[in-house]
Amino acid sequence: MPEPSTTETTATAQLQDSPKGTVEREFTVQERGQFQLVLRRFLQHRLAVASLILLIVIVLLAYVGGWLWKYGPEDITPDNSEAPSLAHPFGTDAVGKDMLAQVLRGTQISLQISVLVAIFSTVVGTIWGAVAGYYRGWIDTVLMRIADLVLTLPLLAVAAVLGHNAGGSWWLIAVVIAGLYWAYVSRVARGVVLSLREKEFIEAARALGAGDARIIFRHLVPNALGSVIVNATILVSIGILLETALSFLGFGVRPPDTSLGLLVSSAQTAVDTRPWLFYFPGLFIILIALTINFIGDGLRDAFDPQQTKVRA
Repeated sequence: MPEPSTTETTATAQLQDSPKGTVEREFTVQERGQFQLVLRRFLQHRLAVASLILLIVIVLLAYVGGWLWKYGPEDITPDNSEAPSLAHPFGTDAVGKDMLAQVLRGTQISLQISVLVAIFSTVVGTIWGAVAGYYRGWIDTVLMRIADLVLTLPLLAVAAVLGHNAGGSWWLIAVVIAGLYWAYVSRVARGVVLSLREKEFIEAARALGAGDARIIFRHLVPNALGSVIVNATILVSIGILLETALSFLGFGVRPPDTSLGLLVSSAQTAVDTRPWLFYFPGLFIILIALTINFIGDGLRDAFDPQQTKVRA
């Protein structure tokens, strides 16, 4: 009879030494990275996930649906002031333009403005606040007093004047709005950097000879991205609401182009007779603003789990 191999002998010894004849096994858990932890906590926020799905549907409907829909925003049909039907799901206006095509085009412009506002404000505000928080002293004083001056400006009035001079160009309107909101992000970034600059990894970077620019952009800014991203989502919501207000007052996007705010403004006199002209673009504004706010709540809880409410 052949002798047992070394592997069989080891397995037999483990079987004899273990209680109740069970073989001992080693179980290891794969370490999760920071991104995986944030994603896992975000996915546990059901309302934020549902809002993200709805926002993706709205974006796809605006861009893909607008391209596939049989009518364009400038096409004039023989159906004047027609109520919602199968041929025109959102009805038509007094000229005969299909309101679904108009709303989809308005959603595109409003989303482009709000996203550009968020990107521009976040980039400028983050760099501004990071530099102020890192250097402190007179540099911090000068930079933050400038930011405070911007915060004291009457935003809607200044945006209305500058937006009127922008000639109705959507990207110029976005730059104007962003130029008034970057100061909010700068204060958030400065507060986070002030708490990070005394950490051990910053001292270690200085000891290794890292320059100020490297410390700011390679260590401080990446570690402040959690709070910055949350504020960026809020800026998207603020951007679309402020654009709506400007277009409603006549200082935003102008014909022949359109936006959700301009559609609401144009239909305010037809609320009683042709309510579909007013309520459909208004519904899209509400949906976009609410979904982005809920996504921001989910990101805040994901990046800072201590703020998550304990559920029974």
